[in-house]
Order: sequence, then structure tokens, then C-alpha cells
Amino acid sequence: MTTQRFTGRTALVTGAGSGIGRAVALALAAEGANVVVAGRRREPLAETAALIEEAGGKALALTADISRADDVRAAVDEAVTHFGSLDVAVNNAGVFRGGTPVADLAEADWHEQLGTNVTGVFLALAAEVRQMRTQPHGGAIVNLASTFGLHKRTPGATAYAATKAAVSVLTRGAAIDHIADGVRINAVSPGATATSMSLLPGESEAERAERMRGETPLGRVSSVAEVAAAVLYLASDDASSVVGTDLVVDGGQTA
Repeated sequence: MTTQRFTGRTALVTGAGSGIGRAVALALAAEGANVVVAGRRREPLAETAALIEEAGGKALALTADISRADDVRAAVDEAVTHFGSLDVAVNNAGVFRGGTPVADLAEADWHEQLGTNVTGVFLALAAEVRQMRTQPHGGAIVNLASTFGLHKRTPGATAYAATKAAVSVLTRGAAIDHIADGVRINAVSPGATATSMSLLPGESEAERAERMRGETPLGRVSSVAEVAAAVLYLASDDASSVVGTDLVVDGGQTA
């Protein structure tokens, strides 16, 4: 039986049109949350919202670019206007532009990753905290970092790893800054997960499965549901004393 840890609460999930973001949005809704799904492309967001509503939940889809402060503030304001509060935020939106050494990375690709993965998380985090600290019950925020960053590096992903390391540090610092405001902030760092991002160029899912048997102690990629479960734990009252952690979900690869 599904627990209902988020009944009566409102959650905002960025990058919710696919992958981990969609899985988190669906899991929050399944546990009773009203879910605001945000991202750059309306069609996949509408699909996520429809899946939530078909299952009996409540959802609102908002087009927003988290690298733009006005978009982020508008998304937070709309969530509160529509559902009455902002209790949980999951900052999942991110981009990967890699496959080349640092010296060969296009400057535009560097700026895009920095703008979305770091500045975007900062802008979202700031807007969310400003709302949550006005509420008697505060709130909980979970940022999506990555094992690429503080936990491991790999050729061709250095810029991406730098941005995700920044997310982890930003999370921990903000957690200390704002726990006295009643806002708990943590991060989840997924390893290889069953999304397109973990596929090598031209690799099939079957080939990835064979590769992962030798690359991780668990012998497989994590499912998006497994990553979502970690996010929901940190966002829930079950983690009421967990502040500023970076929870790795990678099948033991960086153990």
C-alpha cells in the first residue's frame, strides 16, 4: 500500500517532462501531493500532468526556463496562487553537453551547462526559500546533483561534473544558511540511471545493460523509480533531521 506522506502539500518539480523529473512528479502525486511540473517544453510537461491526473492526482504544468530569474519567480508564485503553498521543491532540470575534452568543448556548451545546472539551481533555490520561509511550516528542497562531480570524474564530462559539484556545494551551504528559516535542503546524486543520458553514443539499452554488469557492483543501472524514492525520502518528514546531505544512488559505483 502506498504511503501518503505528502497529502495536502504542494510540490514543484523542475525538468519534469521526462526521466527522473517525471518519475519524481508521479511519485509525489501518488503520495498525495499537488504537483506543479515545470520545464522548457510544454508538450512533455502536459503529458506528465495528464499522467498524474489520470491516476487521480492534481497537477499544474508551467513552461519555465530556470536559468531566467523571472521565470522561476513566476513558477513559484503560480504554484502558491493555484494550490496555496509551496511545501516541497525538487530542482531536477539539467543539461549535459559533453563527449569532448575540456580544451575542445565549445564555449556555448560550457555556458549552457553553467546557466542551467548551476545558475538555474541557484535561482530556483533562492525563489523557493523566499516563499517557504514565510510559511509557518517551512518546506523541504531537494536538488539533483550527480555522481559526476564531487564523487567521480570521467573523460569528456568535466564541464558537466564541475557544474554538478557546484550543485552539491550550493546545496550544503544553502542548507546551513536556511535551516533556521525552517527550510531543509538536501541533494541526491544519481549514478547511471535508466534514462537516455546514461547511454553512450550509438549504444542500445541492451548494450548498456551488458556494460553496467561490469562497471558497477550492483550490476545494473538504477531505475528512475529508485532515484525518485531517494528524493521523496529527503523531502519527507521521515528525513526531518537530515540537513545538507548529498545522497548517492549509484549501485555502489563510487563506494
